[in-house]
Amino acid sequence: MGTVSIRAVLRHETWTVEPDREPDAEPTTYAMQCAVDGETSPASEDFAEPQDWVLKHCGQHPSHHTYREIITRPWRTWRRT
Repeated sequence: MGTVSIRAVLRHETWTVEPDREPDAEPTTYAMQCAVDGETSPASEDFAEPQDWVLKHCGQHPSHHTYREIITRPWRTWRRT
């Protein structure tokens, strides 16, 4: 069996992560989730739509007073030189 030679090249790189604000980025969307029964509003780019859903949901379920906001925001990474 021949000799085995191990060789590695390591390079340290600096990466950055930030919200994706490029023109082709996915849109930021908002939704609301009832913390009592787990029902979730449709996601929307306009926060007023999930907010309207909350008001309708609590009107239909008077004991449901607690909600979670769900924000889906696109992010991107890039290597700094």
